[in-house]
Amino acid sequence: MELKRSGSQPSAKGPDEYFTGMVRIDPLFQAPDPARVLGVSVTFEPGARTAWHRHPLGQTLIVTSGCGWVQSEGGPKEEIRPGDVVWCPPNEKHWHGATTTTAMTHIAILEHVDGKTVDWMEKVSDEQYQASLGKE
Repeated sequence: MELKRSGSQPSAKGPDEYFTGMVRIDPLFQAPDPARVLGVSVTFEPGARTAWHRHPLGQTLIVTSGCGWVQSEGGPKEEIRPGDVVWCPPNEKHWHGATTTTAMTHIAILEHVDGKTVDWMEKVSDEQYQASLGKE
């Protein structure tokens, strides 16, 4: 058994090449081999977001605070709030982040294949980010 105490792992700034705006990444866990799951807590300040990306084995997002947006390529932009759980299927191109006025934190759970968890793509444009929400 391994216990990781709160505050024992350093936070990191989301790299500018993969994120727009202020993003903080806090590692939570990475299971040792043969398991391949890992989890991080990601906090997006208002206006912050990921670049377009996809995950070889998919990704689960659990929103823990604030209000954010998520969108898959070709789909509507959706609002996400605390308690919402988002499943992004393997290799589905998508982005997620805070709204223009409210920070958002989510836990991201994903798996690695041959050490790879994500394929990063182009940044989300301001026009894409500011597009209207999808209809429910």
